[in-house]
Amino acid sequence: MSRAEKAATKAAGVTLRGLPRIPDAVKRLMLGGRSITVDGNTLDPTLHLMLAGQRALGLDGLVGDDDIVTARAQLELLSASFKQHIPVASVTDLTIPGPAGPIAARHYRTEYPDAPLLVFFHGGGHAMGSIETHDDLCREICRSARLHVLSVDYRLAPEHKAPAGCDDAYTAYLWALQNAAALGADPARVAVGGDSAGGNLSALVTQRARDDRAPLPALQVLIYPGTNAAAQTRSMTLFANGFFLTRRDIEWFKATHLDGTGIGADDARVSPMHADDLSGLSPALIITAGFDPLRDEGRQYADALRAAGTPVDYREYGTVVHGFANFFALGGDSATATADFISAIRAHLTRVG
Repeated sequence: MSRAEKAATKAAGVTLRGLPRIPDAVKRLMLGGRSITVDGNTLDPTLHLMLAGQRALGLDGLVGDDDIVTARAQLELLSASFKQHIPVASVTDLTIPGPAGPIAARHYRTEYPDAPLLVFFHGGGHAMGSIETHDDLCREICRSARLHVLSVDYRLAPEHKAPAGCDDAYTAYLWALQNAAALGADPARVAVGGDSAGGNLSALVTQRARDDRAPLPALQVLIYPGTNAAAQTRSMTLFANGFFLTRRDIEWFKATHLDGTGIGADDARVSPMHADDLSGLSPALIITAGFDPLRDEGRQYADALRAAGTPVDYREYGTVVHGFANFFALGGDSATATADFISAIRAHLTRVG
């Protein structure tokens, strides 16, 4: 990463850290009274100001550079710049035996005995992101949902293209089933979940468990998931640029993940919407954002699961962008939406068993 790129990323982090201290009325003044309304939803002023700040710094989209090393470093630096280090009972790094070597993981322990366990897969387009970029979100889920979280560092493209990441995710889920009690969790309430690419992996792991006749997750938590890499939806066009995740980002992630594998975008191994059978799956909590190019494919997957008889709790937060769960520390609607879906996770897993 060049000095200029590092400086811009650090400046973006400084801007983000200051946002929670600015009253909404002042934010609107800073935006010149402008607002963005699409499909009856008005973009949260905190996120509107964040996006305006990114553009002012020359940052466009989630992928700041086509060089994978630089792109990853920018995301790590940005996420680290406004970490809160939310306290939980304990945090332990560990490794899980994987199909191509040890898989790094992090266990966030809750103080509540025999609590559920959420196996969490981070977002980042199957090419970026890590345990560290999603550390605060996992801590917040652990604390507020009163459950254990096992965050998994699955293999990433382009070094490890599809289906490597899914193989790791599935292996980690099976390991969690076998080791839940040793982690202090309830073996009967092991769920899977993740954001964006992690939501995609959670859906794929659930389908694979059904196909393998393995125990199903108690719940699948799909946070603005990618469900159909071949999709050309209205939201993909509406929010192609200017709302954090861009269409260019999505195409870059797709190429990084799939090129040279012989796996097409409409292959059920990467696009759960294209599975031949969507019946017999775990109950789903599906989250979408109103200003997200992936919004419509999340909606469509929820509808398809319901039609196949799978219980679905679908929640669309109309005023936020893709990635909002990582922005809960900024306050505003990101914080409200994140708190709501975490409460829903707790409620669903409390009812299991």
